[in-house]
Amino acid sequence: MPYWMLRLRFRPPLLAQIERRIGEVERAHPGELRFVVEHALELGDLMDRVSPRQRALELFGLLRVWDTERNNGVLIYVLYADHAVEIVADRGLARSVPQEQWDALCREVEVQFRAGRCGEGALAAINGAARLLERHFPAGAAAGELPDQPLLL
Repeated sequence: MPYWMLRLRFRPPLLAQIERRIGEVERAHPGELRFVVEHALELGDLMDRVSPRQRALELFGLLRVWDTERNNGVLIYVLYADHAVEIVADRGLARSVPQEQWDALCREVEVQFRAGRCGEGALAAINGAARLLERHFPAGAAAGELPDQPLLL
């Protein structure tokens, strides 16, 4: 899948909407969200059978989502070619929100992406992550350590 296809699905107005929503939800909970969409895995990763989860963990490190003062980073990763969604939460959040809850949210959101509803899928992922964080943590704004802008790879 070529990169330009991703740019057709995630146009500037949608990217701005995602960025605004991340900023809004971060004011209601202590999590730091990062939203990343990758058009497809590189050939070498495909040959090495890198899973979407493995790639999400790699990006979690490369983008320094783990490097927040309160260990409260959350990466929402979408592998667009596979319509796969993975959420990786840093250890400060993972102690309270079980991975099974993040995984359930991922499976719900994947339905939106498979149906071609990228905007709805992106916002459902952000809103779902916010609900989990609000349920498990007291209200309080995050420190704004990570960029709110979505990243297209």
